[in-house]
Amino acid sequence: MNKIIVVLLISVAAVIGVGEAAAGEYRLGGGANYWVSMDDIDTDDGDVDENGIGYFASFQYWETLLGIELDLEFLPDRFGESALAPQAFMLIGRSIYGGVGIGAVYTAGDFADKAFYALRAGFNFELLPGIYTDLYGIYRFNDTAELDNTNTDIDTDTIFFGAAVRFSF
Repeated sequence: MNKIIVVLLISVAAVIGVGEAAAGEYRLGGGANYWVSMDDIDTDDGDVDENGIGYFASFQYWETLLGIELDLEFLPDRFGESALAPQAFMLIGRSIYGGVGIGAVYTAGDFADKAFYALRAGFNFELLPGIYTDLYGIYRFNDTAELDNTNTDIDTDTIFFGAAVRFSF
């Protein structure tokens, strides 16, 4: 878990340091994700949703073809529990882009023992001057996750389809 915090702090420091050295573009906004679990989830309770909607706040820094994104996602009903998921992405491209990410899930007062990793591809375009729309897909994966309300370890590979609106400054 400490590795995740270190990676997120290094990402923030990199954004601040790069921003002072170069004249890149900062974007701030938010959006929503629709997520679907890749596998059926069978638990003792039997009432786990295998899809849902998540909401997030987002910060991006783009310097030429490279970008950094930091998100804080709220998942109101993730496998039967509400969760927060801070995450960081390294992106490459401009209008059409791809990237890799890392993050952690915070549920019931604790961070998950293992980080999740993500592969991302999307289409980012300027809707109006200074207003950007981002449509994308994410494949998020990790080894296993144990839910607080069950004794079952599950495979939490998940596909996300999302949209965001960001304002540049």
